[in-house]
Amino acid sequence: MSDETLVTARWVIPVLPRDAVLEHHAVVIAQGAIADVLPTNAAFERYPAAQVVDLPDHVIIPGLINLHTHAAMTLMRGMADDLPLMTWLRDHIWPAESRVASAGFVRDGTMLACAEMLRGGVTCFNDMYFFPEAAAQAVLQARMRAAIGMIAVEFPSAYASDATDYLTKGMAVRDSLRDESLLSFCLAPHASYTVSDATFERIAIYAAELDVPVHTHLHETHDEIRDSLASHGARPLQRLKNLGLLGPNLIAVHAVHLTPEEIVLLAAHGCHVAH
Repeated sequence: MSDETLVTARWVIPVLPRDAVLEHHAVVIAQGAIADVLPTNAAFERYPAAQVVDLPDHVIIPGLINLHTHAAMTLMRGMADDLPLMTWLRDHIWPAESRVASAGFVRDGTMLACAEMLRGGVTCFNDMYFFPEAAAQAVLQARMRAAIGMIAVEFPSAYASDATDYLTKGMAVRDSLRDESLLSFCLAPHASYTVSDATFERIAIYAAELDVPVHTHLHETHDEIRDSLASHGARPLQRLKNLGLLGPNLIAVHAVHLTPEEIVLLAAHGCHVAH
C-alpha cells in the first residue's frame, strides 16, 4: 500500500494564491500532512500507487478555524436563552456549572463539540473552559487541532479555588501536553469583570515569558464597559493597555462595542479580534 492518499475534487480552493479556484485538482496527503496540490491527471501520473478518494461533485477548502469556543458548553445549549449577559451568567450558567462541571462533563461536551465542528468543516478551534486537560484529551481522541485555554477567574469552581490555582493547573496541563503536535495553548483570563488587575499583570508576564497568546472577552456588552468605568476608572481596553496586555499576542473576543479610537488602538498594537 502506498503511503500517499489522493483526494480528487471538481474544485480545490487554496488559501494562496488568493481568489484561485483550481478545477479538477487533487490534494496529496502523505504522513498526515498535505504534500502536494496539482491537476488530477498529473497526480495520477506522479503518485500511481496512491490510495484515491474521489469527490467528483465537491469543493475542497482548507479546514475552517473556530476562533472562540467554550466547547464543553454544547451540553448546555439552549439553557436560559435571550437574556442580558450578566443575568444569563450569574442566575443560570454559573449556578449550573457549579452543579455539573467536572472532568467527565468537559470531556463529553468537548467530544460532542468536536463531532459537530468536524461535520461542519472545522478542523481547529480556540477553547476557553474549565478542566482544560479533559478538553485536550477529547481533542486528541477526535484528531483535531486546538488551542487549549489556561483559564483564569477570581472565583472558585469545581476545577480550581482561585486565580493562582487556575493558572498553576493550566501551566501544568501545558507542561504535560506540550509535545502533542495537535495542541497549542493560550492564557485565557475570562473577562475584565472576572479577573483582577493583579492576575492580568501576572498573565502579561507569563505571556511574554512563554510567548503564548492571551485569549479574553473584551468589550462584549455596554454593561461591561460601564462597570469597568465605575470600578477601574477606565474602559476595559484602556485598562488592559495600562496593564501591558496590548500586543500581537492578544486575542480580543467579541469587541463589538468599540470607539473609532479604540479600533485604531487595537490595530496599532497588532491585536487580533475574534468578532
